[in-house]
Formats: sequence, C-alpha cells, structure tokens
Amino acid sequence: MRQKIWSQMPLFIGIVLLSILIALPTGYEDAVIYKGTDRCAATVVSVDNSTIIDTGLIRSGEQKCTIRLDGGRFKGQETSGINMLTGSLEQDKIFQEGDRAMVVISYKDDTILSVNMIDIYRMDKELWLGIAFALLLVCFAGKKGFQSLLSFGITILSIWKIIVPSCLNGMNAILISLLVVSILTAVIFALVYGFDRRFLTAVCGSLLGIAATCILGILLTDAFQIHGAVMPYSESLIYSGFENLNLTQIFMSSIFIGASGAVMDLAVDITSAIHEVVEKRPDISRWEAVKSGVHVGRAAMGTMTTTLLLAYSGGYLALLMVFMAQGTPIYNILNYKHVASEILHTVVGSIGLVTVAPFTAMVGGMMLTRKKRAEN
Repeated sequence: MRQKIWSQMPLFIGIVLLSILIALPTGYEDAVIYKGTDRCAATVVSVDNSTIIDTGLIRSGEQKCTIRLDGGRFKGQETSGINMLTGSLEQDKIFQEGDRAMVVISYKDDTILSVNMIDIYRMDKELWLGIAFALLLVCFAGKKGFQSLLSFGITILSIWKIIVPSCLNGMNAILISLLVVSILTAVIFALVYGFDRRFLTAVCGSLLGIAATCILGILLTDAFQIHGAVMPYSESLIYSGFENLNLTQIFMSSIFIGASGAVMDLAVDITSAIHEVVEKRPDISRWEAVKSGVHVGRAAMGTMTTTLLLAYSGGYLALLMVFMAQGTPIYNILNYKHVASEILHTVVGSIGLVTVAPFTAMVGGMMLTRKKRAEN
C-alpha cells in the first residue's frame, strides 16, 4: 500500500504544483493600458476602406468597421470599430465582412466610448487545436500522455507566472531561470520515472548539462559582445517603461532555457537505455554500463544538434533570404549580430548536449548498477 502511494506521489505533486501556478498572480493583471476596458470577440458586419491610404504594398490610415459584439457586457450590440494601420505588413491586418475580430472596448458606465480592433479572433481555433492535441496524446500514451500534458502545463505556467514577471521586476534573469528550469527538470523526470535511481540519474545528468550551457552562454555572450536588445521586441519593452532591465542577462538565460528541452530528452534516452541494459544483464559492470550510455548518447547527439539548428534557424528564414537576395557575402552574414546570436544559441546548446551525454552515462553507470552489484 505504501509503495502504491509512493508511486502516485509525483502525479499528486504535479497536480498541486499546477493548481498553485494557475492561482498565482503575475502582478501585471491590471496593467494601466487595459483598465476600464472590456475585451471580447466581434463579428465584422461591414467595412469602410475609404480612409485607407494605399501605396502598393504599404497601407496606412484607418479602416472603419461596423461590428456586432459577440461577448462581454455589451454582447449583441452593433457599434463602430477602428482598425489603425501603421504601414507595417508584420503588424497590420485588414478585415473583411464576416471576419471575427478581437476587440478592446473603452466605456463609461453603460456607454461605449470607442472600440479598438486588435486582430483576427483566433482563440476558438487555438482551443480546438489544444483539445485535439490533448486527446491525441492521451489516446496514444494513456497515463503517460496525461503526465506529459501535466508537465506541459506546468512548464508554460512556470515561464508565464514566474520567469516573465520576475524578469520584469528586475530580478536576476539568469538565477531565476536556472532555478525554475532546475525545478521543472526534477518535476518532469519525477512524472516520467517516479522517485527512483533513474530519476536521480536523469536529473543529475540534465542539471550538469544545463549548468555547462549556462556558464558557456554567459562567457561567450560577453566574448561575442552581444547585447540583449538583439531579441525581438526588446526595444519595445524598454520604451514601455522598463528601461532598467538587463536585457543581456535575459538573453543569456534564453540560451540555456532554449536548450534545456533537448538536454532533458537526451538524458532520458541515455538513462532509459542504461536501465534497460542493466535489467537484461544484471551482471554488467559499471564501466560497461557507462560505455553503453556513451554509445547511445553518440547516436542521439547527431539528431539533437540538428534539431536545435533547425529550431533556431527556422525563425530567421526571411532574414537569410534577404541576405541572399542582396548578395551579402557570407563573411558579412556570419559577423552580423543577429546571425551571431543565433550561432551562439545553436552552438552553446549543442555543446550542452555533448556534455550531458557523458555526464548522464557516468552517473547512470554508477547509480543504476549499484543494486545489481550488491546482490551479486
């Protein structure tokens, strides 16, 4: 009975942790910009494009729309909405009749003062996509799928409820991120393995790899002279009243946060492989178990490093196309700070993967064979 309760303890801890994170306030729920407003979906009844200034690809001015509010305190009412255009293809959107829009309503008492049309309403599609993902995962993996969803939710909420507000409050981004990633690593591995030697092996291997990635990220960011403003939207953050933030620390923390998922994957692969070998061959020596783990790590690292490369470079495909279209020499491209920052992300993350393999193999060789050797 005690063993059964102990085996369910990680699931219980995960559910409690998820509940705490859901209830935990960020401290930014009542931002000044959204006070005295209502947010809801609205259906576009008609559009007036007469005040849009069209100069080819670039559109500026404003689009006037008649909309029907689909929710909130003014549900069912028809009113006018304004879609401001800044001339940015990245930021702007043009609404068509029948579209659903996300709107922000400024009001006083029961009177609508103005309606700002933010973007196309996508929440319903995102909800269905999330439900489909959850059902597919649970149907395929059963209890493990549910545990994966639990760890998925804990990870998202930890970033949103702890790391992001802590960084906004001016706390050390590296220390906070390292602490949160370490706790997440322990929680995720507890859900995968429970509290046994595999759990300790995977946690130790992962944390050593993440620590190596963190140290290298700090040292090489300074060596490359990369400023944190290279991150998208970082300047907008500064101009929003957070000019005292240390963006470079945040950039450094993003390096090992981005690599931590691949590090955990590799640690699980090696830990599970060593455990399986020990189960099949109880008489195996520690050194042989370590060598088996290293061999598995070598095979997995080839695809893991490529995974990091594709994940990071995929977001900069348009930038690479601009370089090629302009005939920019490769020498200049590699020295460009945005490219150098992505090289830093990819290479440091890959080095972290290279280190986690022998770390996990050595820890696994010592811990997972100890019981077998004692029995013999």
